[in-house]
Amino acid sequence: MKRIIPICCFTILAAAFLTSCKKAEIAPYSEPQAEAPALPEVPYDYLSVDFPASFDSPPLNFINSISPQNPITNEGATLGRVLFYDKNLSLNKHVSCASCHSQQHAFSDTKALSTGLYGEKTSRNSMSIFNTRFSNRFFWDLRAQGVENQVLMPIQNHVEMDMTLDSLVNRLANVDYYPPLFQDAFGSPEITADKISKALAQFIQSLVSYKSKYDKGYENNFANFTQLERDGMALYNSGTINCNHCHTTVNFYTNQSLVNGLDEVYADQGLGALTGNAEDNGKFKVPSLRNIAVSGPYMHDGRFKTLEEVVEHYNSGIRAHPNLDDRLAADGTTGGPPKRYHMTDYQKKSLVAFLKTLTDYEFLYDKRFSDPFKH
Repeated sequence: MKRIIPICCFTILAAAFLTSCKKAEIAPYSEPQAEAPALPEVPYDYLSVDFPASFDSPPLNFINSISPQNPITNEGATLGRVLFYDKNLSLNKHVSCASCHSQQHAFSDTKALSTGLYGEKTSRNSMSIFNTRFSNRFFWDLRAQGVENQVLMPIQNHVEMDMTLDSLVNRLANVDYYPPLFQDAFGSPEITADKISKALAQFIQSLVSYKSKYDKGYENNFANFTQLERDGMALYNSGTINCNHCHTTVNFYTNQSLVNGLDEVYADQGLGALTGNAEDNGKFKVPSLRNIAVSGPYMHDGRFKTLEEVVEHYNSGIRAHPNLDDRLAADGTTGGPPKRYHMTDYQKKSLVAFLKTLTDYEFLYDKRFSDPFKH
């Protein structure tokens, strides 16, 4: 049985304030939200995470970004789930975190650039969210240290949600379903920005993906793979294509930011715009390839719509750049001439087939991570 938490009337923002913003009042794709979340009587279990043995290897087995000051609890992650999907977190109440991070797309956006609450576009593609416990820095330019810091930035961003933290705290204090949830999560009904940050972080850190076809195959020497998928995996791990030199471990990622040869001159300098260091120009975080088949479009600006386009970029489209990663340079030096892999059509097809084995369908439809307002 599910319980419906009652809701009181929200405080209405002054019309004059919105008029002074001189912006459209609602995001064009917005849909009405249910009045209150439907939550199970007993909170979902967010603590039982049974990573397979393949994750028990360096560096995954010694990276854990879950803060000792903010361990995941079932009640805290439940509150974080409600906050993640609640449109009250945006100024005009029409955008939630989930508006740009869809579960069925590995908590990414199907658009190259996401649409904010006034219809404006974000400057970069919305990254997938899962297995964040294996990273310490977030966003394409690594500007956020820790998930607790990351989650507050979109809320305050004028394009995305445009709320001040004080305004958010005051608003949520007037929503009936929040004081009980904060009481359950933190032992007090008091709502603070710090608690909002911690609850969101607990939910996001609970988003774990490790049950793909690849993971199941890892346990039985990939007997469940087709020949095409086997060939693609061999190619992926070969010294010829060396995909696994940047997308490392069974999480298929790295904590680094790199230049992968998208442009000779970058309009967006990525990490370089943050540090002011020319050696960082064009560097962007290397994302995990898990669930990559459902999380397009790809790259920081969403320029590639399909995996086939991504593979072709690395096959024949890497552009020269002073900071081009040495693993993509023909002479093995940073900024060296771009490699050309000359893959056959079969090789490209097999590589895409292998990447599709990294989709974790259980994760994409896990009710623990679903929208509690859809009922």
